[in-house]
Parts: sequence; structure tokens; C-alpha cells
Amino acid sequence: MAPSRSRDVQLTSIAGAEDDDAGDLEEVRLLDSYDSRDGIDDGGMRRIQVRVTGMTCAACSTSVESALCAVDGVITASVALLQNKADVVFNPALVKDEDIKNAIEDAGFEAEILPEPSTTGKMPHGTLVGQFIIGGMTCAACVNSVEGILRDLPGIKRAVVALATSLGEVEYDPSVIGKDDIVNAIEDAGFEGSFVQSSEQDKVVFEVVGVYSLIDTQVLEGVLGSIKGVRQFRFDQISGQLDIVFDPEVLSPRYLVDGIEGGSNGKFKLRVRNPYTRMASKDVEESSTMFRLFMSSLLLSIPLFFMKLVCPHIPMIYSLLLRRCGPFLMGDWLKWGLVSIIQFVIGKRFYIAATRALKNGSTNMDVLVAVGTTASYAYSVCALLYGALTGFRAPVYFETSAMLITFVLLGKYLECLAKGKTSDAIKKLVELAPATALLIIKDKGGRSIEEKEIDSLLIQPGDMLKVLPGTKIPADGIVTWGSSYVNESMVTGEAVPVQKEVNASVIGGTINLHGVLHIQATKVGSDTVLSQIISLVETAQMSKAPIQKFADYVSILALELHHSNFPLFQIIIKLFLFCQYAYALSQIFPDKTLFISLLSWLYKGGMTMLCS
Repeated sequence: MAPSRSRDVQLTSIAGAEDDDAGDLEEVRLLDSYDSRDGIDDGGMRRIQVRVTGMTCAACSTSVESALCAVDGVITASVALLQNKADVVFNPALVKDEDIKNAIEDAGFEAEILPEPSTTGKMPHGTLVGQFIIGGMTCAACVNSVEGILRDLPGIKRAVVALATSLGEVEYDPSVIGKDDIVNAIEDAGFEGSFVQSSEQDKVVFEVVGVYSLIDTQVLEGVLGSIKGVRQFRFDQISGQLDIVFDPEVLSPRYLVDGIEGGSNGKFKLRVRNPYTRMASKDVEESSTMFRLFMSSLLLSIPLFFMKLVCPHIPMIYSLLLRRCGPFLMGDWLKWGLVSIIQFVIGKRFYIAATRALKNGSTNMDVLVAVGTTASYAYSVCALLYGALTGFRAPVYFETSAMLITFVLLGKYLECLAKGKTSDAIKKLVELAPATALLIIKDKGGRSIEEKEIDSLLIQPGDMLKVLPGTKIPADGIVTWGSSYVNESMVTGEAVPVQKEVNASVIGGTINLHGVLHIQATKVGSDTVLSQIISLVETAQMSKAPIQKFADYVSILALELHHSNFPLFQIIIKLFLFCQYAYALSQIFPDKTLFISLLSWLYKGGMTMLCS
């Protein structure tokens, strides 16, 4: 096994120079980032920004604008859909900040007053936003449980969990809590947790080609150890994945690539792994795993079903199953063996998840499945042993346990397919961006001396890029040389190509049709238009409609009443158990007179129990 340094690493946006040329782009109404102005405008007017959550389309932003303009004292109001922000200018003598917030909430959206813009451009209080994959959630109660646990952790500012995508978005203070602590809290709650990415700028994940032996691994580790600014790294030779934690003030991801490829004399080739690509591969892997488990359980359950319903009508086969082999019948041996494989090999995942949940003092669907199937299996085994000792052959229910696990795995597999379709929209958006870009390298005099193909995720603000006819523009930027027509239907929906000349702005992911263009990258990573569209889709997937929140509240309330001492629920449960006992006794006692007498005695005792 190849040596490795086991450390957790995250994939983040590419670190680079400051976005000095961002203001040169044309303002896009959908992505208006708002001018940085003072909190007090001329004439005593005040300007604030409000984060608006729940907008999914242009109609939503129009509704918010209408609600704000209807407030007495609001001068102007504009809403940026993709940034989920509203810019409001108002008269502080007539309206307060809370009135603006209440107006947005009355329109059916969530609102949060943002602090005054800072000159550093960083998030307030140094917080980071991280995404985590949360596995094992089966219902709204699981989502609320995870959200509640995350919000109770110290240093957590905000936590939102989406059941459809199994994603959680957490805003946290890295000086108080780390991503490892968040993952541990998720796992302690009985769920599976793994880190995806965050807004921090010091981690990157590469896919390495050219490492085939232990010597190559040692060479790679030696090259990484010689690069100044590398803090931690981990390499998995099987998957070829290299995780690196670095100092963004000393290094950039592109410098890392150049250093590793140059230090290996070109033997190693590195490619940045997109976080969305990693998430898609995990979805495919989970779906294939569930399908394999379901098919294995189904193939083993079919003989049980056949022996239970079909074999009794085929005398030759049924006589073989009734043949005694040791203390048990041949059919009992077969059932016991097949169900044991289903119960403890295929169904092992239910026991693992149930143990995690019970250790945290909570219950979930895995606990229910584990308890139900174990009860059926244990009773059947005890019935077999009792029959072997006494000669009284009691009925067994091995097939019940097997079929229950099979149907639950089928539901899990269908759930994985549904989640995969949910993430298809994001995957198709990610595929709009080109995988590589042509970087123009210039000398000190400003003359082009070389063209180099690089990964599009390694583009930094200020880079000069060459866009050939028929290729996609790799990043948002400004045309510095050339003239061409660009198909911008991806963003605008307009099929007519737009002419681009010098000083015209271009959007990453759009298609250059005719001429050659030289552009200067101004926005990369999460600042591009395409990235903000993806962010909007993620926000829409993770947001909850008011009726969904009400349904979650009702489900939690019903669950709490079920576990409480509420008299109505207790009476219903006792009546249900009483009916079960009566039915069981009717099957045991062949003498109906004796049964009726016993049932009368139980009835009197049951009434006393219900009234107690």
C-alpha cells in the first residue's frame, strides 16, 4: 500500500489576485453586485442591503420589489435574483430597517438585514460557508434533527439541509469550530457526513496521472515537501486523488500544478477536480451500491418466496423440503441459511446506522428496520429450536424479514435515482463551462511569447486568454483584442449572436462563433455568472416552501404526541394491542367456549387498564 499522509482536505475556489477589473464588466441586472456606497446617501436618504431567501424566478424578484416600493418612505428598491439581495434606498425619518424586513417577509420570503459593506470584501466576522454531504436521511424529521444539531453547535451561524440532494449548507466561524467537528457532529447523530467544499481559499483537490508505483509515490511526496507553502497533503494511489492544504498568501493552485509537473520533469499530470463532479460520482457510486444490494437480496428472497407459496403445490419438491436433516427439516435449513445472509450481510448497513442513532439517543428508519427484521428473525430461530427440543413445530417467519429488507433496499435504490435526477440540473450547468483554456504568456515588455493550455479552474483574475472560433469562453472578462460574434443564449435566451469588440464584456460558458478573441479574465470561480446561476439552483433546491415547513411542523408534533403520555394516543395504542392479543388467542385455543371465557376475562382487565 502506498504511503500517505491522512488528512482531510476540501476543494475550494481558486486563489488568485484581487479582482481589480471587476468593475469593468457591464452590469448585469440579474447579477447586480451593487455599488459600494456609504450607508447615508445625499439628502439624508439611507441605503441598506437585505438578503432575501426563497426567490426562485424573476416573478419572485418582481414581487419583492413591488412589496418594497409599496412601503411609505422607500425611494427605490432593486433586487438581484442570483445574489439573493435587495438594495433599498429609503427615508429613515419615515421607515425603519425592521419595516423593510417585515415587508419582505409579508410577501412570503425570508429577509435578513446585511451589515454595512466592508472594505476588505470578506464575510462578516470571518465566517465561512461550507457544503456537506449528509447520508442516511429518510424524512423531514431527519432533516430537522440534523439542522437542530448543527445550529446548536458553537460557532454555527446558519445551517440549512436539503433532503432531495442530501446536502447541508453551514455558515460557521472557523476560529470556533472546524469542518471536522461539523462532520463528527453529523456522524454522532447517526448519519453519514462528508465535506464537499467551502468559501475558504486554501485547499484544492487534484487528479494525478503518472503515478504507477511506490517509487512514483515517493517522488511525488518529495516534490510536495520541497514546495514552500504546502501545509498538508494526502495522496490515494488507487483513485489517483491528491488533496493539498496550502498557504494562499504564498501559493496558488496554478503554481502548485507548475511546481509538481516541473519537479517531476513532466512525468506527472495534474487536473483540478470539480466539487460538483465529485458529488455526481458519489451519487452514481451510491446508486450502484444500492442496486447491487437490492439485487442480491432479491435473488436470495425469491427461493424463500418459492418455498412458501409454490412448493406446497409441487409434491415432489415439497417432499424434499419436508425431509428431516438432523434436528430440522431440509426446508428450515435452507430458509435459515438464506435469511441469515440477507439479515447480517446485506442488511449490515441497517445495524450500523441504527447503532449510531441509538448511541446519540435518537431513532430513525434504520432503527425501525433493524428492530423489526431482528424480531422476525429471532422469533423464527427460537421457534425452530423450540420445535427441535419439544417436537412441537411452530410456524416461522423467515421470509418476512427477508422481504422487508428487500423492499426497503428497493426504496433506497429508487431514492438514489430520484436524488440523481435532482442533481442533473446542476451537472448540466457545470458541463457548460469548458474544461481547459488557452493561457497567453507575455514577457516583461507585454509581448506574447507562448500559449499554454491550462485547466479552466486554474484561471486567475487578470489572465490573458485566447478564445478560438467554435470554442467556449472559459471565464468572465473583457475583450482586449479581436472581433467576433458570441452566442449568449445560455444566459439571455436570445438566439441571435452578439457582436463583441475591444472593451466588450463576455460571459464564461458562452460560445465564440467566428473570429479569434483575446480576453482578460475579470471574474473567476464563484464570482462568474455561471457559478451564480448554479448557486441559484442550489438555493432553490435547499429552500422550503411555507406549506412544506408547516407539514414538517405537523409531522414533528405528531411524533412528539406519539412519544408523550397524551391520553388519546395511549388509548388507541392499548386498544390496538388488546385486539392483537385477542386474535392471537383465537388462533391458539381450538375450543371456542374456552376462548370466549378467557376473552371476557381479558375484556374486564382491559377496561381497567384503559381507565387507569
